[in-house]
Amino acid sequence: MKIKKGDKVKIISGKDKGKEGIIEKVYSKSKKVLIFGINLYKRHLKKNPETKQGGIIDVPRPLDISKLMLVCPKCKKTTRINFKIESKKKIRICKKCRNKI
Repeated sequence: MKIKKGDKVKIISGKDKGKEGIIEKVYSKSKKVLIFGINLYKRHLKKNPETKQGGIIDVPRPLDISKLMLVCPKCKKTTRINFKIESKKKIRICKKCRNKI
């Protein structure tokens, strides 16, 4: 996978188009990511011993990787990722500014 936990990404399609966020969790098998504060949906909860108060809460749902683009930490632009092998390690490189990510 080209995207990792802690990367800053920008949403390029969907209801949250244009928003930026940091990846919280990556689900590699389903190719989805969880981003804090983005793709929130309402969930109705009944009062029970675990949750003292019932009501409507916001729950973040995973978002498909195809709807994201990585924001380069150096040039601050959305970019695709290139790979380069350097001393037996695979390094991610920004396609626009050619710096390590």
